[in-house]
Amino acid sequence: MKKLSLAIALIFTLALAGCVGAGDESGGRLRVGIVFDIGGKDDKSFNAAAWEGVRLAAQDFPIHLRDVEPGDPTSIEPCMRAFAERGYDLIIGVGFAQAPIMDQVARDYPRLKFAIIDGVIDSPNVASLIFEEHEGAFLVGMIAGNLTKTGKIGFVGGMDIPLIHKFKTGYEEGAKYANPNVQVFANYVGVTDAAWNNPGKGKELATAQIDRGADILFQAAGNSGLGVFDAAEETNKLAIGVDSNQNWVKPGFILTSMIKRVDVSVYNTVRDLIDGRFQGGIHLFGLENDGVGYALDQYNEKLIPKSVLDEVERAKREIIAGRIKVTDAMAEK
Repeated sequence: MKKLSLAIALIFTLALAGCVGAGDESGGRLRVGIVFDIGGKDDKSFNAAAWEGVRLAAQDFPIHLRDVEPGDPTSIEPCMRAFAERGYDLIIGVGFAQAPIMDQVARDYPRLKFAIIDGVIDSPNVASLIFEEHEGAFLVGMIAGNLTKTGKIGFVGGMDIPLIHKFKTGYEEGAKYANPNVQVFANYVGVTDAAWNNPGKGKELATAQIDRGADILFQAAGNSGLGVFDAAEETNKLAIGVDSNQNWVKPGFILTSMIKRVDVSVYNTVRDLIDGRFQGGIHLFGLENDGVGYALDQYNEKLIPKSVLDEVERAKREIIAGRIKVTDAMAEK
């Protein structure tokens, strides 16, 4: 029995080292660990935004930062627990799928602080970073509804879940607000975590929508969305990016990007930790506090007429004032 216990302890120690490395290199600084979802921090979208925020925080504040890219869903919990076992001061989980895992880990380590992006955990030591995606999607939908030449636009979601329905519903409502006769096609890459990391399927779905007449396609699909960009470029159509500003990925073929300021939310959470102002509970990011929006820069400024931008900005003010109501598909469940 003693040998078995020692073997289990050794396996656990190796798992810790595999996730966060051995030893303590913090030099007395507060330690921050971030666990990405399976798309990885180079997905040019959701994970990349989180990485940008925590990376900038590491430049501006005296923290010791470690990151983990699990690669598959089964590795998420061991890596999160590895940070907790080593007593990291703040542990950040990227993506709603990590919420049930973090819920349990945070309860097991009540003295540590946690932050979950896109998930809600009812625990005083967890900050839940939530976004009004439907509001930002409404604005890019307005742009698409105004600029479509065929009267048909598309939406390619990653995983078929309520969170991504928020993007789709807001996009469709915004498009129809600008153009009541517009037709919106919608497809999802899959129903498992693999849906976020399948550019081939994303391209296939986008191509099928283009074949049906769609000339502008909004993707909310993580790495799979890169396939939507490829389809748009190859057929001389337009795509809309998501989460990060992706206008640069295919210059001239990205009409705009629906920005979700994951970077700001993560940065602010680390800043609050440093300042001793960390608070658990829900932290909401919408149009009112620039938590969501759309991207305009040198890559797409010639693609969107000023008259359309003016109309979109008016609608933005109306949403903030509560005079335009955008459906939150998650709240409807």
